[in-house]
Amino acid sequence: MNIFVIWLVMVVAWNFGYPQASPLEDVIVAVILSLFNLWLKKYLKF
Repeated sequence: MNIFVIWLVMVVAWNFGYPQASPLEDVIVAVILSLFNLWLKKYLKF
């Protein structure tokens, strides 16, 4: 659950920080943040 909250906060920060981003950029960033969360799960043992 903690990892999901971290991912959600980062996605919200991206969307409010870059409201002019195209849908493609939103998808790319969401995928990158998802991969980052997988890395967090693996190395931080959440």
